[in-house]
Amino acid sequence: MSRTNTNPRPSPRLAGTPRALVLVGYGLNCDWETAYALELAGAKAERVHINRLILGDERGGRVRLDDYQILAFGGGFSWADDHGAGVLLATRLLYNIGEEILAFIEAGKLVIAICNGFQAVVNLGLLPGFNGDYRSRRVALIGNDCGNFRDQWVHLSVNLRSPCVFTRGVERLELTVRHGQGKLFAERKVIEDLVENNQVVLRYADRDGRPAGGRFPDNPNGSLEDIAGICDPTGRVFGLMPHPEAFHHWTNHPDWTRQKEGYRRRRQPYPEEGLGIRIFRNAVEFFN
Repeated sequence: MSRTNTNPRPSPRLAGTPRALVLVGYGLNCDWETAYALELAGAKAERVHINRLILGDERGGRVRLDDYQILAFGGGFSWADDHGAGVLLATRLLYNIGEEILAFIEAGKLVIAICNGFQAVVNLGLLPGFNGDYRSRRVALIGNDCGNFRDQWVHLSVNLRSPCVFTRGVERLELTVRHGQGKLFAERKVIEDLVENNQVVLRYADRDGRPAGGRFPDNPNGSLEDIAGICDPTGRVFGLMPHPEAFHHWTNHPDWTRQKEGYRRRRQPYPEEGLGIRIFRNAVEFFN
């Protein structure tokens, strides 16, 4: 079991709307928002329980991952984070459909993993995916340095040199985080390789876009190098702790009334769409 692929196939082109599979089940609780955001972005999103991917059921039979173009690991607390955040979800997937997930990636399709999903894919080894190795676990997401759960909005700087498909054309973001185990940690050489390869996609920043420098609360969890999101070398597998699906409409932002007044005074139209939708729209446009 040592499949590697340093030259993945080009992305599949579609005549119609790309289909997105949003994983559901056992404590995952952001599936409705994730599916809604994907639909707003132009995808056909379907919420699919993990058991239908693995076993099927009497109502609809087994779902084939190959029938989709986008795979979304959403946020939540799969298996109540027992034995560690995302560990049991990753284990259940690895020993049942691990090969199908690898084939999905090798076919040039997209994976987005948010919060608990990010925790699961690093346990699976899908990230960082150095040299096409999607099996080796090199990164961990561990307990926040502050010692408690953080629910707050954060400023994010985007690495414009990153190959990440999901952040094309995006320079800065403001999104919410909701986690107790979000500190990205790895051996120093792994962190250096992530930075050198431009696989660090998102970093925590201050209000002016300057690096957080590990300072709390701009960096809410103590992640090394302020890392909030990474991708694989192809840019098609993306994991992040902040929740883009939670900013799908302008009124999701806690300061929306103040921002709206600012736009009114400048006589500018207020953008009704939340910034998080740009992440998902980039995924849809990738196939068209």
